[in-house]
This record gives sequence, structure tokens and C-alpha cells, in this order.
Amino acid sequence: MPVTTAQADFGVIGGSGFYSLLEDARTVAVDTPYGPPSEPLTIGMLGDRRVAFLPRHGSDHRYPPHRLPYRANLWALAAVGVRQVVASSAVGSLTPSLQAGALVLPDQLLDRTWGRPHTYSDTDNGVVHLSFADPYCPVGRAAAVRAASNAALEVTDGGTLVVINGPRFSTRAESREYQRTGASIIGMTAMPEVALARELALCFTSICLVTDLDAGVEAGHGVTHAEVLQAFAANLPRMRELLVATLAELPERQAGCACGSALDGVPISYPLPDSYTQGH
Repeated sequence: MPVTTAQADFGVIGGSGFYSLLEDARTVAVDTPYGPPSEPLTIGMLGDRRVAFLPRHGSDHRYPPHRLPYRANLWALAAVGVRQVVASSAVGSLTPSLQAGALVLPDQLLDRTWGRPHTYSDTDNGVVHLSFADPYCPVGRAAAVRAASNAALEVTDGGTLVVINGPRFSTRAESREYQRTGASIIGMTAMPEVALARELALCFTSICLVTDLDAGVEAGHGVTHAEVLQAFAANLPRMRELLVATLAELPERQAGCACGSALDGVPISYPLPDSYTQGH
């Protein structure tokens, strides 16, 4: 099938600060079995990469973390041909060694969310059990590490991300409990986003920007939304630079990881986009 301007191999999930990255961009509306995504996709060229961009919270930030259409978002990206996803996220720090402005490439996560539609396998047509021991793509993470080195950007390679339900921030007691698990950063949107990517056999790489010290780490008044937004805006150029460089380092097609074969030999009980081969 010839590549069209409504197709992309790479997906970016992030905030509105990334719209300006794409050249010859066009808007593509995608219907999914799970309703509309947060926003119609924006597809365009980034260097020699055709990229589909999706603002996680909507272009006007209207979706709170616990109300995001996660299933529609990932399904829409897969439907236009995306097989590798790079996602940007604002996170809090659970350790004083990671101050505001730090860039982190998590390799593990702890799910503390509830009440969210968290799987595509939610019918009576059979159970699908997929490996999730290593949630993030090792090829994508390695590409991000190389990209950071080439761009002289300091990153923390590895770490556990605690995902809480939100939209409120943690109490000090909760924050200290998360610290005791050994986790280093905390956010509200990685789950079920990463797990749904695995259920669609997508590679998923997360680039996290620390915007604050969590309540159990700092001794002041606690985290505020205004401070998070201010820190994210101040560090957006560095985040954007790393994201662009990571996309350039990714292989043209899925290779060298188990992400793309996650569905091989598995009887799927949920609908896959037409872009998938009959082999799944």
C-alpha cells in the first residue's frame, strides 16, 4: 500500500508546544470503536519522519487525567499506521536528586490508578494476557539515550514512574509511601497509556520532564498546578529538542524488540485497526 499523507510510522503524544514541529501538516479525523480521540491527529513531516501528533489532554487541555480517552488515542494512532510512539509527560520528583528541569527516561512503572478503562480486552470473547514485565521499548529508550548524548542533554536513564489517579496531587503521607517503593518520579497519565500500546503491539518510549518536588520531598506548601505549568513551559525547548532527536534516532521500522510481536500467536478478543495484517 503506498504511503499517503494520512499515514504515519511514528506517533508523538504530548502538549500543544509540539504543533510547530511538523512541516506540511494536515488534520486527520479518525473514527475508533472507543469514540473520538482527545483531538483529531495532526500528521506531517519532521525531517525524514512522517509523524502523527496527538495532544493528550486535547488542544485546550480539557481532559483531566482520569477522563482521558486513552483507548481511542492509542487506537487512532495505530489506525494511521503508527508503530512507534514517543510520549512526553510532566512528572513530579520523589527524590531530591531529581530537581525541576531534569529529564528522565523511565524503564518501569507502578500503577496506582483506578476506575479507568484500562484494556481493550474487556468483552466476553476471551481473555488476552500479554507480557508487561518491561513496559517501555528498549530500542526506543536506547534511541533517546543516544539522542541526549548527541545533543549534550543530561538525562537520567531509567527509573520507576508511579502513576496516580489524579487529578489531585498526593498527600505527604502518600508521597512518602511511594518513595519507600524505590520509585523516583510520579505522574498521572502513563497508565493505561503504556499498557494499551502493548495491546496494540506498539513500541512506546516516554520522555519525562520533572516540574516539581512531590509533597513528601519538599518542605514547603506542596505542589500547585500553576507551578507545574510554569516549570513545563520554561523547560519545553529542552524537552522538544530531545523528542525531535529521539525520533531521528529511531529505526525506520520496529526492530530489535519484542513490542511489535506482542500479539503474535495470541487470539485477540478486541478489534484491531485495518492497518494491521491478518496475521494478528
